[in-house]
Amino acid sequence: MGFFQNADPLVLVAFIGYLAVMLAIGFYFSNKSKNMNEYFLAGRGLNSWVTAMSAQASDMSGWLLMGLPGAAFATGMGNYWIAIGLAIGTILNWAFVAKPLRRFTEAAGDSITIPQYLQNRFKADSPIVRLVCAVVIFVFFLVYTVSAFVSGGKLFQVVFNIDSTNETYTKAAVIISALIIIAYTLMGGFNAVAWTDFIQGLLMFLAIVALPIALISNIDNFSWDMITSTQKLVAEGEDASGFASLFENRSANAIISDVAWALGYFGMPHILVRFMAIKDAKSVKKSGIIAVVWVLISLGAAVLIGILGRVYYEANGLAMLSTSAEQELIFINVVKMLFPGVLAGIFLSAVLASIMSTADSQLLVTASAVANDFFKVVVKKEVSEKTTMWVSRGAVMAISVIACILALDPKDSIMGIVSNAWAGFGAAFGPAILLSLYWKRLTLKGTVAGIIAGAATVLLWDNILHLGGIMYSIVPGFAASILLTVVVSLIDKKPSDEVLEIFEKAKTIE
Repeated sequence: MGFFQNADPLVLVAFIGYLAVMLAIGFYFSNKSKNMNEYFLAGRGLNSWVTAMSAQASDMSGWLLMGLPGAAFATGMGNYWIAIGLAIGTILNWAFVAKPLRRFTEAAGDSITIPQYLQNRFKADSPIVRLVCAVVIFVFFLVYTVSAFVSGGKLFQVVFNIDSTNETYTKAAVIISALIIIAYTLMGGFNAVAWTDFIQGLLMFLAIVALPIALISNIDNFSWDMITSTQKLVAEGEDASGFASLFENRSANAIISDVAWALGYFGMPHILVRFMAIKDAKSVKKSGIIAVVWVLISLGAAVLIGILGRVYYEANGLAMLSTSAEQELIFINVVKMLFPGVLAGIFLSAVLASIMSTADSQLLVTASAVANDFFKVVVKKEVSEKTTMWVSRGAVMAISVIACILALDPKDSIMGIVSNAWAGFGAAFGPAILLSLYWKRLTLKGTVAGIIAGAATVLLWDNILHLGGIMYSIVPGFAASILLTVVVSLIDKKPSDEVLEIFEKAKTIE
C-alpha cells in the first residue's frame, strides 16, 4: 500500500539488492578510515581500475542517463557537440593534469584537499586561498547535489509508478534517494565512495551499451532514414530538418558553448581528488586509458539513446514527451517498456548508480572543505583528526539537508542545474590548477584573484545578466579567471625559492 503499492515486485527486488550491496560496502569500510588521509584520500592507495572507474562514474552523474538523452530526444544530433567537448576534456585532463597533480599534492605537504594543496603550493601562512576555495566548493556543490537529489526523486517516481500529482509521494521520493546516498558516504568515507563508484561505473556502462542495441532490435525495419526523415518534434509544427545533423540549426556560439564543457574538467574537485588518491604517478597512464574508453563509449551511447528513443516513440505511435522534465525520463521509460522485471530493475539501478556515484563524491569533497579547510583553519586550529572527521560527517548531513530542501522544489531541469555547477567549478578552479602545475611564476594572490573572478563571472553571467542563451558561462568565466590570475601574478612579487623548490621537487616524484 501507499508509496510502493504500484511497484513491480521484481524491480523492487533488484533495487533493494543493489542498495544492499552499496550499503554493505560502506559498512565494510566504516572501520578502515582511521585518519584524515584514509577518510578523504583512501591513504593514496587506489589501483588503476578503481581510480579510472571512480573518476568517470563520479563525473557523469544522473546527467549521463537522464539529462543528455533527454536533450538528444528533444533536439537530436546537435547534442553530440557536448559529448565531443566532454570527451576532449576527459582526454586532456588525464593527459596533462592527472600525473602532475598526483606529484604536486604529495610534494606540497602531502595535501589531501584541493584548497590545502593550493595553500601548501605557495608555502603560505595565510589561509585565504583555502577559505575562498571552501566557499566556492560549498556554493557550487550545493547546486550540484540538488541535481542529484532531483534525479533520484524522478527515478523513484517512475520506477514505483508514483503519481506525480501526489506532492507527498514525490517529496518522499526525493528524501529516500538522499538518505541512501548519505548513509554509505557517512560510513566509509573515500574508500567506500571509490569502490561503490567502481561498481556503479561498471553497471552504468552495461546499461548504456545495452539500451541502444535493444532499441534498434525493437524498431521494426529500422534504418538510418528513420532518423533523418523524422518530422515530429516535441513542439508541434517545429522544423525537424536539423534533428539528424551536427551543424544544421546550430550556431557557432552554440557549438563553441557545447565544446567548452571540456574546460570544466580542469576544475572539478570530485574528479581531481581521484588523481590525488591513486597509489603512484606511474599508475596514471593505465587509469587514463580505461577512463577515456569508458567515456567515449558512454557519451556516444547516451546521445544515441535519446535519438533512438525518439524514433521508437514515433514508430510505435506513443504519446510524445513534451516537456524537459518528461524528456529526461526517456532512458527510464524505454527500459521499463523493453526489459522484463529483474533485468529492468538492474538497468534502472544503473540510473541510481549514476546519481549516487556523483552525489557521494560531491558530499565528501564538500565535507572535506568544510572540516579541513574551514573548521580547522578558522574555528579551531588545534584539533584532533578524529574530531575533524566527525565535523566532516556533520557537514555531509548539513549540506544534504539544505540540498534536499532545495530539491523538493527545483527551479530548473537536471541539465540546467548541472551546467551551472559545471561552469562554476571549471571557471573558478580550472586556471588555478593548470597554472599551478605548469607555471613557475604563479603566485598566491594571482590564484585567489583568479578563483574569485571565475566564480563571480559565472554567477553574474547566469543569474544577473542572464546571458546563458548567447554563450555558456564557462567561456567568459574561464577567460576572466585566467586573465586575472596571470595579470595579478605578474604584478605581484616573484615566488620565493621555497615555492620554486616545491615546483622542482614535484617533477622527481614517481
